[in-house]
Amino acid sequence: MAPQDFTAAAGPASSEHLLDSTLETIDTAEALVTEAAQRLGIDEDDIPGLGMAIRECVANAVVHGNRYSTKKKVHLRVGVGEKSLEVLVGDEGDGFAVMDVPDPLAEENILKQSGRGILLIRAFVDEFAVRKREPQGTEVRLVKHLPQ
Repeated sequence: MAPQDFTAAAGPASSEHLLDSTLETIDTAEALVTEAAQRLGIDEDDIPGLGMAIRECVANAVVHGNRYSTKKKVHLRVGVGEKSLEVLVGDEGDGFAVMDVPDPLAEENILKQSGRGILLIRAFVDEFAVRKREPQGTEVRLVKHLPQ
């Protein structure tokens, strides 16, 4: 994916938020995104799953990316494209490669208490991508298509 394609849609319906690296941030981010989804007419049956995807993504940014650092922020951008709700979640951590995350469905990982976040995120959004954030950190792009 070209870097210029990895930006949440800008415009009057977009919003940007700089959030603290706390667990309360997870609730805030979920509320911001699900409210936008409701306004856009995304099916009410899809909104809880989208909320869960946002919760998992922001939790990963707070816990694994920023490691609860009060000096680091979670970057949230919610934008409306022509046919989609696009959400970018960024952290200021050391970054990671999605391909290095163990498969949570592998036999040796089935009973582990963690490691299913990315699997859940992918299950509830239409598009999912991860890239390195500059100057440091990780940025995740989540897309939910709007009803036709």
